[in-house]
Amino acid sequence: MRNILYYLIVVFISSVYCSDNGKVVDIDDYFTQNYTSKPVLSPDGSYLTYTEYKWNEDKDGRESDIWIVSTKLGEPIRLTFDGSYKSQLQWGDDNKTIYFKSTNKRSGEKTPPYNNKSQVWRISIDNTQFIPVTKHTDGVGMFRLSFANNSIYYTTKKKDVTDEWKGLKEEFSNLKYGHGVVSFSKVWSVNLSTWRESCILDNKKVITDISISPKGNYCAIITKPDGTLLSGEGWSNVEILDLRSGTSKMVTESGWRNEHPAPYGWLENLAWPVDEKSVAFTVAFDGYPAEIYIYNNEKDPYLYKVNRPDNIHISNNLYWRGNTNELCFLAEEKARRRVYSFRNLKQESKPIIKTITPGDVVVNSFSFNKNGNTMAASITKPDRQADIYTVSSSGGYKRLTNINPQIDNWKKPKISLVSWTGANGDLVEGILELPPDYNNDNPLPLVVIIHGGPTSAALYQFRYWIYGRTLLSSKGYATLSPNYRGSTGYGDKFMVDLIGNENDIDVEDILAGVDAMIEKGIADPKRLGVMGWSNGGFLTNCIITADNRFKAASSGAGVIDQVMQWGIEDTPGHVINYMTGLPWDVPKEYSLGSPLYSLNKVTTPTLIHVGEYDERVPVQHSIVLHRALNVYLGIDTELVIYPGEGHGLSKHSHRMAKLKWDIEWFEKYLR
Repeated sequence: MRNILYYLIVVFISSVYCSDNGKVVDIDDYFTQNYTSKPVLSPDGSYLTYTEYKWNEDKDGRESDIWIVSTKLGEPIRLTFDGSYKSQLQWGDDNKTIYFKSTNKRSGEKTPPYNNKSQVWRISIDNTQFIPVTKHTDGVGMFRLSFANNSIYYTTKKKDVTDEWKGLKEEFSNLKYGHGVVSFSKVWSVNLSTWRESCILDNKKVITDISISPKGNYCAIITKPDGTLLSGEGWSNVEILDLRSGTSKMVTESGWRNEHPAPYGWLENLAWPVDEKSVAFTVAFDGYPAEIYIYNNEKDPYLYKVNRPDNIHISNNLYWRGNTNELCFLAEEKARRRVYSFRNLKQESKPIIKTITPGDVVVNSFSFNKNGNTMAASITKPDRQADIYTVSSSGGYKRLTNINPQIDNWKKPKISLVSWTGANGDLVEGILELPPDYNNDNPLPLVVIIHGGPTSAALYQFRYWIYGRTLLSSKGYATLSPNYRGSTGYGDKFMVDLIGNENDIDVEDILAGVDAMIEKGIADPKRLGVMGWSNGGFLTNCIITADNRFKAASSGAGVIDQVMQWGIEDTPGHVINYMTGLPWDVPKEYSLGSPLYSLNKVTTPTLIHVGEYDERVPVQHSIVLHRALNVYLGIDTELVIYPGEGHGLSKHSHRMAKLKWDIEWFEKYLR
């Protein structure tokens, strides 16, 4: 399977979305785009609130402010103007106040809430009230409102030293240690009438999620032993605290992970129904389908896995709809992301599944009002950027915002779904973007844009981002974003087939797609490029070792050696899952899964991007790739390291550099 085999290619193109008139998109247009957070409906459903993010070149980043919009009138109103980062928006039960987390700084003040630490704040929708709710010296983490208790619950952190070397670690506290120094979480409550504050939980664990039950009797939490992502991969748990008695119980008892396909799943998305008789949560994996679990919280409690269909991949956003027993969630299906629901949820029975947001939509997030009869969602479509909609019971959409009106005047790419025959004769899909004025007259330079994950997918939506889509088509390129083996939304088998086969059937799927575009007359075989970030960067590295037809590559934050990746990344369970074991157990798999050992075959000029402090795919991979290609093989190579950045690029100047470098690189080698 390690050799690249070619199959009979079958291609179809459907539902082409394009815009022939308007402005040709350029790099500066990227920074005119605004983005929204999850829309949150007021309890009565009359308003929703969201945070809008926009670029600020002077600040070299983004700023954010809170907006509200009437679900009937659809007239957005801006509530804040300070631009500080805001998150976790939640409505008060009066339908007139909004709680959120933010930082605020006043010149000369060193005490909270104006010491630039995150606090909970409250603002009224008529803008007559703007007050701090918490005043912790070191700030707060996550918070949740409880209408039943008229309180907010929130977390803080306090550093502790946990092992036998405590004395030395405290004496030399300015040093960094591999383990044993942990910022543990505490859970606090503040009564919003008396303003009395109390600590309700201090169990020397790190908390990653909390959820207060609707009647205010319980607090569910997800915990892990320390602050590393690694400890959340297989050592996290769900616990329930009884707020009346102060007692707690473990939901995920010892051995419950034994039924999982891999032990390295992480827990998310706690959700209570109105009756408090159960709590739902998700378990997500690298390489395997995510699952929903439900814990029955009655007299004889038990935990069970929801019997889901295998054609959809559960994403996130669990919601119990109003007073019903209907559990709603986001899931991906064939390059769309929709809201679905399960009804008739019982142990050992198949639930009834319903599609709530039909059609060619990508839902980014959603919420319901208190009784579940109004739904709002942030939705992207193939012909427009994300906006906020209400969704009717019949699946109809009413747009409430126009976040990016300037896009209506852009010449957008022609976007379509294409398919071809990949490895093992299986059907593979992808997103094809063509220049707005393309009329099938001549083959185009083709750039393959490879998504990350790989437990992810390229989605059927309009998207202008820093990884190629929209900008390249405006410059006259065709782009293909393949949903190669391991991608989500194409069934369980399509996903798990990649286990033990990285740098193999995924590469084969992608190259078969390139051949399909050449055979169709879309791609010029002498002008092929490839790019990607994260797992897309890894596969870019793999492809240039497997096929010398590519004349240019842009590799972003890509793995070069799987043993090194297991040893230094922050989520090593990813590597263990795909390599099917630890390095000393399956050394051959680690070697075959690594492009490092075939770099002598590379002839492609390669541009390399990476963040200086990337913990997911550390900078050492990119340094090794640059050294091999530039120093030892004499291939035209550039390494761009972005100071202070992690796995993604957050600064305005860095994103501008990424866009300009990629365009110049492909223009040089593909024109």
